[in-house]
Amino acid sequence: MSTPRQRNRRGQGARLHDDILAAAARVLDRDGVEGLSLRAVARETGIAAPSIYAHFADRDAVLTAVVELYLARLLVTVTAARDAHDDPVDALLASANAYARFAAEEPAGYRALFGRIDRTGPPFAARAPFGDPGTDQRDRQAIGLDAFDHLVEGITACVAAGRSASRDPFADAVCVWAGVHGLVMLHAGLADFPYPALTETVEAVVRRAALIHD
Repeated sequence: MSTPRQRNRRGQGARLHDDILAAAARVLDRDGVEGLSLRAVARETGIAAPSIYAHFADRDAVLTAVVELYLARLLVTVTAARDAHDDPVDALLASANAYARFAAEEPAGYRALFGRIDRTGPPFAARAPFGDPGTDQRDRQAIGLDAFDHLVEGITACVAAGRSASRDPFADAVCVWAGVHGLVMLHAGLADFPYPALTETVEAVVRRAALIHD
């Protein structure tokens, strides 16, 4: 049983919104997407379940907000890793490994990024050419595509430095992303397989998919 939450003072409704979101993230980390319910989030927050409706329309709205939180964390993680290196190849490898570590350390949140969390599809879906996906969906796309753009820019920087033979950084970035995503999902789903160290495997995937040469 959670401790009842102290009531906010007048004008502090935004704080409850943030508390609900933080509680939802904890529930997701602990119990996965399947365990994320309004009742569970309310218990974790220390409030009555109906209080959530003043801030979120339903369970999917809570999950959408949590996905946005994880996307923002992913973007910060990848950006910080990239910016710690001046050499473009080192920066690209560091950002890819940061992505893999994030996926390994935040497994429930990472899985939520790629699940069908509402009728508009997953947060990375590029649906704009087929109609207006709505403000919330556009915001998720913008955050997710910012993270992907870092990968495209990283390969482009390697090409400019004469360190990559890529002729299509966007297409090669998709290959890098698919390869790293596949690795982390394999590690999560088949943990007993005798993989090489994840860092070494990620580096091998990036170097091959991005056509890196010394």
